[in-house]
Amino acid sequence: MNLSEMMKQAKEFQDKMGSVQEDLAAKTVTGSAGAGMVTATMNGKGELISIALDKAVVRPDDVAMLQDLIVAAVNDGARKAGEMGRSELSKLTGGLKIPGFS
Repeated sequence: MNLSEMMKQAKEFQDKMGSVQEDLAAKTVTGSAGAGMVTATMNGKGELISIALDKAVVRPDDVAMLQDLIVAAVNDGARKAGEMGRSELSKLTGGLKIPGFS
């Protein structure tokens, strides 16, 4: 394979990667904690979009529990966003592990 062909393939891969990243930004996942009483919605890029709290967990006498539930829901959402990103990337690379993209 010559250098020109390699550059062409690299450009095609870069274009496809940009498309995958745009698609991920438009997709959402929801992490939850406390049997769904706290939910965190994130996009496929791992950015937090929203937090929803059931009124039952908003108790001034137990702020620490609410904080723990929020952290757990966000972490669950981040894990799910990461899994979605890896799955989409795997489709693009055919399962080939590329350093920096896994």
